[in-house]
Amino acid sequence: MRAVDIIIKKRDGGTLTPEEIEFFIMGFVRGEIPDYQVAAWAMAVYFQGMTPEETAHLTLVMAHSGDVLDLSPVAPQAVDKHSTGGVGDKTSLVVVPLVAAAGLPVAKMSGRGLGFTGGTLDKLESIPGFRTGLSIDEFLEQVRRVGCVIAGQTADLAPADGKLYALRDVTGTVPSIPLIASSIMSKKIAAGARNIVLDVKVGLGAFMPTLEKAQELARLMVDIAHHTGRRAIALLADMNQPLGRMVGNALEVKEAIATLQGQGPRDFLEHSLEVAGYMLYLGQAAETPQAGRDLAQKVLESGQAWEKFKAMVQAQGGDVRAVEDPSRLPAAPVQTVVEAPRAGYIAQVHARRVGEVVMRLGAGRAKKGDPVDPAVGVEVHVKVGDRVETGQPLFTIHARREADAEQARQALLAALQWSEAPVPPLPLFYGVVE
Repeated sequence: MRAVDIIIKKRDGGTLTPEEIEFFIMGFVRGEIPDYQVAAWAMAVYFQGMTPEETAHLTLVMAHSGDVLDLSPVAPQAVDKHSTGGVGDKTSLVVVPLVAAAGLPVAKMSGRGLGFTGGTLDKLESIPGFRTGLSIDEFLEQVRRVGCVIAGQTADLAPADGKLYALRDVTGTVPSIPLIASSIMSKKIAAGARNIVLDVKVGLGAFMPTLEKAQELARLMVDIAHHTGRRAIALLADMNQPLGRMVGNALEVKEAIATLQGQGPRDFLEHSLEVAGYMLYLGQAAETPQAGRDLAQKVLESGQAWEKFKAMVQAQGGDVRAVEDPSRLPAAPVQTVVEAPRAGYIAQVHARRVGEVVMRLGAGRAKKGDPVDPAVGVEVHVKVGDRVETGQPLFTIHARREADAEQARQALLAALQWSEAPVPPLPLFYGVVE
């Protein structure tokens, strides 16, 4: 078997066998197949695609290229969620303690932000002392003892994915739907997930800008789960405008805390309850998604979810005083309110542009390894469909310097579109793929 023959076969639209996929990917991991051949193969996949069966085989090979966790001793119905990114998406900070408080353990491995999308680990690390770099033993022990954990992926989990993604990032093949799907699902399988809720974002602030593309990705990931003996459901969620009000690491932690205390913004609360409901349903803690949502609502209102969040923070070395009193969390020295220059209806709050503003303020990364500022960000006071009067607050900018705030102000005003006539609000979800 030769790597070049596999490249040619895929270039010409052929279907690769499981043996060919394993030979190629494991040869890459071992250093036997060079980057330039893998780059050629990735471009062939980009143009020719892969069948669901091919993508499932690719996913399993990548998942088993390193350690694969067995969560069954601590979480017999291991359930996980994955979001395809977005702006203001701090959902894991709420749904993980929600689901755990309802009696279903959650062992979640999360990532860092890159570009205009935020990362769960960066948000949690704005809590003083919070550790995301846990060993596998610490990870499993915390699930057993606390019922939930959110930590970073270890280098020994799905190493093939890390190598392949780094190459895709510099060869223009990141947008390949089979490669996106196998990347996401290989990490979930390696981390021990048996039941997976996929939060697939759609719109201006998402990697999938159209509903058609989002449905294609969602369907493929659900098919991969089926072919690999897992259960998955994908929710198609709006990301044309930021989710909730806060965008920025410590700001989003504050909003998650408020939501766990029953005081968060309606759209973010509804989104979190919907995701939690499906997680509880897939994990067999509820008979239907609606029953799961009702259960999540119950543990939220009782305060159990808030207590579970604090227990998780404490277990991972975080300063619980900083979550009980969010004024102890990092705060930016400059806070500037952007007021409406006119009256009218809000027709668009461009999520990606808001995310890019926050990244330039210092909350995000232009490339992997860049430091992030936990304190900076933007508070969004308006949603699509809102009626706004002249002088009404549109945004609050949290910045290090006045000059940064002024640049952000101009960019945020450019992220809005106005209408003289009423505009319908955006839906939270566009559908479910089962």
